Amino acid sequence: MLNGRIFLKEVRCFLHHSIPLRIMCPDDANIVGNVHGGTILKMIEEAGCIIGTRHCNTQNGDRCVAALARVERTDFLHPMFIGEVAHVSAEITYTSKHSVEVQVNVLSENILTGTKKVTNKATLWYVPLSLKNVDTIIEVPPIEYFKPDQEELGKKRYEAQKFERMETKERNGEIITPVSLPERHTKEPYTVGFSQSSLIHLIGPSDCTLLGFVHGGVTMKLMDEVAGIVAVRHCKTNIVTASVDAINFHRKIKKGCVITISGRMTFTSNKSMEIEVFVDADPLAEAEKGKYRAVTAFFTYISLDKENKPLPVPPLKLEGEEEQKRFEEGKARYLQNKAKRLADKEQKQ
Repeated sequence: MLNGRIFLKEVRCFLHHSIPLRIMCPDDANIVGNVHGGTILKMIEEAGCIIGTRHCNTQNGDRCVAALARVERTDFLHPMFIGEVAHVSAEITYTSKHSVEVQVNVLSENILTGTKKVTNKATLWYVPLSLKNVDTIIEVPPIEYFKPDQEELGKKRYEAQKFERMETKERNGEIITPVSLPERHTKEPYTVGFSQSSLIHLIGPSDCTLLGFVHGGVTMKLMDEVAGIVAVRHCKTNIVTASVDAINFHRKIKKGCVITISGRMTFTSNKSMEIEVFVDADPLAEAEKGKYRAVTAFFTYISLDKENKPLPVPPLKLEGEEEQKRFEEGKARYLQNKAKRLADKEQKQ
């Protein structure tokens, strides 16, 4: 370290991290052997938390833990199956005064053939919270960059995600009313109300960090489970996570809270379906604080046949202006992401 700055070449071990190899088991997968997207997201977050916490504690002062603030759009490039080995590596690519950008890569390895495939590339943002006072954000040790433009590009990514987080937070006041089983029978198939689903979970010690707040990876896994249920209820086939749009962690969730994870279908194309997921936290022991919106995200799924080949997705039947509005917003996101994928593909050619 020189003048308070950490040099990338000299402390590469702090800025790059690989978690131990892990073989995928039946508990990690759905009924046809595809590893749950939530399982992979949890591994990604664990790697990001380790490297972020390690880096933020390289300086003198308060000890801290890196808390997840946001996950950028994550595409599931290839499926992972039971029996394959997951390789997860993470690297710090940018630091601001109070946040850390971590990029994580996931590879799957077939240990019978030796074949390896990149399944995921993700970007996560963390903030370091003091162990003495969880409401105190610690300053992040800066890093040196290989090239001058790396810092400038990182700053642009930081400003963009900060703006999107604030924009998302402002429009997330709506509370979804869970649909009970008797009510579902009155709903028409392929409508939003028919597939809408909720899950209730009590946050226990095993879900939490050293600070007593839930791990981001635990929350993402539960969100993927609910979104997956919505997708199955809509198309009644095997489904897999195709991508996750930015996941924003608006507020911390404390041990002892009861969380309600709710999902609803917002958009369908011929081959995919978008599901909006909310996490609302209820601090039972501190009821006077009231229920609050903690996390939001959009998940995209595809429908598969028994041979893991894509199937057409049944069109979503819309009821009312609000559902029509959400559908049009989902369509805009779909077209934007499709255009970006095509542009990236052309760039690589």
